[in-house]
Amino acid sequence: MKKLLFVFALTLSFFANGQNLYIKAYGNKNDKTIIFIHGGPSGNATLFEGSNTAEALSKKGFYVIAYDRRGEGRSTDPNATFTYAEAFQDLNAIYKTYHLKKATLLAHSFGGLVATLYTEKYPQNVCNLILAGALFSQQETYDHILNSLKEKYTKISDSKNLNKISYVEKLDKNSAGYRKHCFELASENDYFKMPNPTEESKKLYAAYDSSEFFKTNIRNKNAPLLFYQNEKQNNIDTRSSLKKIKAEGIPIYAIYGKQDGVFSDDQINSIKNLAGKNHFALLDNCSHYLFVDQQEKFLSNVKNWIK
Repeated sequence: MKKLLFVFALTLSFFANGQNLYIKAYGNKNDKTIIFIHGGPSGNATLFEGSNTAEALSKKGFYVIAYDRRGEGRSTDPNATFTYAEAFQDLNAIYKTYHLKKATLLAHSFGGLVATLYTEKYPQNVCNLILAGALFSQQETYDHILNSLKEKYTKISDSKNLNKISYVEKLDKNSAGYRKHCFELASENDYFKMPNPTEESKKLYAAYDSSEFFKTNIRNKNAPLLFYQNEKQNNIDTRSSLKKIKAEGIPIYAIYGKQDGVFSDDQINSIKNLAGKNHFALLDNCSHYLFVDQQEKFLSNVKNWIK
């Protein structure tokens, strides 16, 4: 019966959006609701689900909803525009489908921009905003990636990569190509990897790699291009929005990996000061995918903050 009810809920969500929006709920619907907002554009929630994070979080006493944004991952839609407004429509459809008055938004990477702008527009729908390795000052992130790598390559006289950085720096900073090259450089230099994988993290990543979620790790390569084509707010700093949200009484929490290479120390200190000391956690031996790198610490912080 429980499974049948869940399938019925999915059917309603599909109808509400007029297309195939992938949504899956974990836990007891009477518990506090957490909606996970994945990274991107061109992302999905498969790692959050396949690493058992969604289920583990539900066992901490939360009703966890994971979904893939329209046109991304398992929510295939050839007509998706990849704008923030469209992302807001998807979130509002989830609220309507699951009869939610308020929910905590748990946002990872690019999802932090989506969640922050949504909370600013619909503060009545959000009881807590949790930034988990989330972007908030895009240009500072790009500058940090390029400057830190420029320093590294200068020390070892790597002219090939220095020329590559010089090429990227000359690109339009509001273009998909500029973003793509910055994150490719970061990935090539292991900016997204934890420095010393633990036995637990190895098991979680291995479990994901062998799961059905990994098989459905669909990436729409056109999503970033269409986002930069259709969305005017494509290189933003949301700290003014976060300050406004906080002033309206909505708690903001921030949790980051100490070795997440895409954020500078100044950025981390900035978000710590904005959220507040008691609303901030910096996890050691942890990079961008903190809910896998240090899953238990991640779950513990979320539970302690909002349970």
